[in-house]
Amino acid sequence: MEVDQVVPLPRLPRVAVCGGTHGNELSGVYLVRELLKLQREVMKKEQEEDSKPALVLLVLSNPRAMQQCRRYVDTDLNRCFTHATLNGPLSDMAPYEIIRSRELNALLGPKGSPEAVDLVCDLHNTTANMGLCFIGYSDCDWICLHIFRHLQMPDTPMRFLHFDVSNKESYSLDSLGKHGFAMEIGPQPHGVVRSNIYTAMKVGVQHMLDWIRLFNSGNVFEGGFVDVFTMVKHIDYPRDSETRNITAAIHPCLQDRDFCLLHPEDPLFQTFSGETVRYKGTEPLYPFFINECAYYEKGIALSLARKRCITIPAIRVQTEQEQQANEQGFASEEEE
Repeated sequence: MEVDQVVPLPRLPRVAVCGGTHGNELSGVYLVRELLKLQREVMKKEQEEDSKPALVLLVLSNPRAMQQCRRYVDTDLNRCFTHATLNGPLSDMAPYEIIRSRELNALLGPKGSPEAVDLVCDLHNTTANMGLCFIGYSDCDWICLHIFRHLQMPDTPMRFLHFDVSNKESYSLDSLGKHGFAMEIGPQPHGVVRSNIYTAMKVGVQHMLDWIRLFNSGNVFEGGFVDVFTMVKHIDYPRDSETRNITAAIHPCLQDRDFCLLHPEDPLFQTFSGETVRYKGTEPLYPFFINECAYYEKGIALSLARKRCITIPAIRVQTEQEQQANEQGFASEEEE
């Protein structure tokens, strides 16, 4: 794909911003509540002026977990959006989050359908020192990559994380949209809101919505280059072979050094008896989600990624003629 090649893409008239998918990640909870309050005020004013309301859908994803300030009630909601989970049989004893995932799929999807919202931005916090990360399933979704490129903020480290998973196997809420990503910001303890983290998220969402308005109004966005971190593997803590209890913590030399290159033989863990366990990989990789609180239950001490530079083309919104031609093409394919 050439940088100067201009790719026409469909408009983004329906955008969803979601918070509280994990009920104890409070920046997204409080930001969506604030945006809902502002939206009600704007809609009231627009109704008085007889103008169109904003087409931004604001969603508090897991209200029961939010009420209890817990990550989830029965099971992790952000792992409930695979094709199999959304379309499998539903028993009377189904976990709350499985039922809620169906409700969200009806509201924002159905996943993979023409009726799905155009973009889903799902807001998350991490206890790891990761700055602001976009997490997506595609390294060639030009919409998400352009939004990320537009968002560059001088005082906030930013990275684009790519989880190479198919659409059917993609498991998080943001996969319900035609385009989607999680906006993950940290470090922030779960069950706590920090003003600097909240503000970074608020600015990020504002910039995203500004970009969408510019794109929909016909602006051309120049091509360029974006660094993408593609997830390679997860590493668990050392564990006792019988009890499965962990026997070491993240090494002090690695703690809080998310996205700092980890070389073979670098310190990885420090056992509770004081010994150093070193990284035995064969290539240098970039660690992230280092010592994430919520991942102890998932058996993940940290994840490792490979860094690549992606070329993204210039993009603009499709003209009406191009959109009609696309729709006719889709209709022909369905008839066949």
